[in-house]
Amino acid sequence: MNTYLPFILFTVLTNAAAQILLKYGMVRIGDFSTLHSNLIIKLLQVVFSPFVFLGLCTFVISMASHLYVLSKVELSYAYPFLSLAYVVVAVYAYFIFQEDLNAMRVFGIALICVGTVFIAQGGSNHDRAGTSTKVQTAALEETSK
Repeated sequence: MNTYLPFILFTVLTNAAAQILLKYGMVRIGDFSTLHSNLIIKLLQVVFSPFVFLGLCTFVISMASHLYVLSKVELSYAYPFLSLAYVVVAVYAYFIFQEDLNAMRVFGIALICVGTVFIAQGGSNHDRAGTSTKVQTAALEETSK
């Protein structure tokens, strides 16, 4: 098991939490499409919504965690794990927001989970220092020019 997997999963969960907070905040604000609503007032409601603000802050935390992960493992290993956020959000949306979770979505979620397991089993060829040998070699070549 990759030693950075807990950080990757933290990134996934904070990313999903941000989406859920943004959705909850926007549900509380209401629909933008009604013609009798004042767009300026709606935009101010979004800007000052505590749930939208918290969702955006959670995205910042998620991005900081993702940047840390990217400094330690290969992008092709870390990035596909973010698809697990779709799984978390879909399940949460089904139970909390009563959104549809039909057979096709469940099948898609299963494919995401299986794919992520394959990626996790493949591991990462990154060294402990956080940069691959190819990147180190390229950096040395650039500085010696």
